[in-house]
Amino acid sequence: MSEILILGGDGYLGWPTAMYFSNKGYNVTVVDNYFRRNSCVELDSGMLYPVPTLIERAKIWHQLTGKEIKVIIGDLTQPDLMRSLFTGNLEYNWAVNKNYSGAPATVVHYAEQPSAPYSIYNYKYADTTLTNNLRVTNNLIWAIKDFCRDTHIIKLGTMGEYGTPDIDIEEGWIDIEHKGRKGTFLFPRQAGSLYHTTKIMDTDLLWFAVRMWDLCVTDLMQGPVYGIQTPESDIDHRLRTIFNYDEIFGTIINRFIVQAVIGYPLTVYGKGGQTRGYLNINDTLQCVHMSEKTPADKGELRIFNQIMETFSANEIAEIVDRVGRNLGFDVNIDHIDNPRKEAEEHYYNPTYQGLIEIGVEPHYLTDEVMESMFKVVASYRENIREDVIFKGVKW
Repeated sequence: MSEILILGGDGYLGWPTAMYFSNKGYNVTVVDNYFRRNSCVELDSGMLYPVPTLIERAKIWHQLTGKEIKVIIGDLTQPDLMRSLFTGNLEYNWAVNKNYSGAPATVVHYAEQPSAPYSIYNYKYADTTLTNNLRVTNNLIWAIKDFCRDTHIIKLGTMGEYGTPDIDIEEGWIDIEHKGRKGTFLFPRQAGSLYHTTKIMDTDLLWFAVRMWDLCVTDLMQGPVYGIQTPESDIDHRLRTIFNYDEIFGTIINRFIVQAVIGYPLTVYGKGGQTRGYLNINDTLQCVHMSEKTPADKGELRIFNQIMETFSANEIAEIVDRVGRNLGFDVNIDHIDNPRKEAEEHYYNPTYQGLIEIGVEPHYLTDEVMESMFKVVASYRENIREDVIFKGVKW
């Protein structure tokens, strides 16, 4: 089975992706510098349960399954480390079998600061977001350009690149006719945070690399992800992914469920009409896998909108309220002053058929799915700290 390299392999999506591919027989190597863990400590953010280190998790995975996930702890903003991943001149922090070809067939790029609130928290974190996200992407495209141009990059983008335009959102590209001439261009983008702006810049860097060097890239414009459990994490609770419930690193559905469990009013920002596309964490894994199985062509920047359904913040709150009350929780919804500069009521109609066409089978946000998340969160109720849920980061 082919070699797959996962950048940002300790994160909310990175670790489940590593187990998913390892379980399917791929040779998996992950790289991370513990940015998210360290940031959670620095900001005193909430984590639902303790998570073993990446090296410890890889050892647990091997003990339970007999399969290995090779681990490298390092900072990918450093060009030499990134380049070593494609030459084979590197050292593992832990691995059973240290054979590595240095030419992965696929690179999954998650290695970025993933939070919009973090990116506008202060000037220091803004600088960290810019330098980390753009340097890692730039280092990646240059390493592949110099050493293995056939490697397929699967990059995690975000639907937030598009903003909330008053027209239908296409999958990455739009045909424009202007003064009698026609052309196809990247869909206009209008980010709502500095983080989302760096993701726009990522797409531009990738598009440059595709045009100049004929690289093959799939850019996945992902919406907010929810969920805790995957088939691989169900093997042992120690394999569960990082789960944040604070406003900086926690996604809205995950946050609302935690708030409901402890009786904290659901923090709906403003009018609550903000509409976004959502997907289950298991669908993130499917989307990456199907993109790997049907790679982009050389010289192609292929863009998919990685969502499965859309909801407003009010609709999410209503589902959490209904399911939570049925389970006996005292759920309340609170419309608070919106700390964000965003449209609270808007048109939102994205296209998202491409991933289904290549084989993704969607999971939907049913009451049963929500109920299963409630039960996991409730089992860690004593760990939840009310004081870290909402601090009111503004922009």
